[in-house]
Amino acid sequence: MGSWTFVFAFLAFMAVWALVNTVVRAWDPYPFILLNLFLSMLAGLQGAILLIAAKRQDAVAAALAEHDYETNVAAKKDVETLLDLTGRQLVMLHELRDRIDALERGSGAKPPGPLGS
Repeated sequence: MGSWTFVFAFLAFMAVWALVNTVVRAWDPYPFILLNLFLSMLAGLQGAILLIAAKRQDAVAAALAEHDYETNVAAKKDVETLLDLTGRQLVMLHELRDRIDALERGSGAKPPGPLGS
């Protein structure tokens, strides 16, 4: 019921119904009471189908949100681990810089390159 094929087929059915009942053989004369009854039943059924589809879409959206949450929790854990490692590396880098400075002061010479700048 959710395609253009269905829409055009439904419109064609309505046109054929009206044509047959006005021109060829009138088992449902002009006010088309029987057709009106069928369309009313279809409208009621359509409402139920729309509610079912909405519930299904809500379930899919909830599953996607749960997956996003789990992904975010895992990413947060990874970021925290990386921050911890970066902090440790920074401490090591400061210790190395202090050792290099101590060696420079002890020898009186600056090493070549960016470390001596």
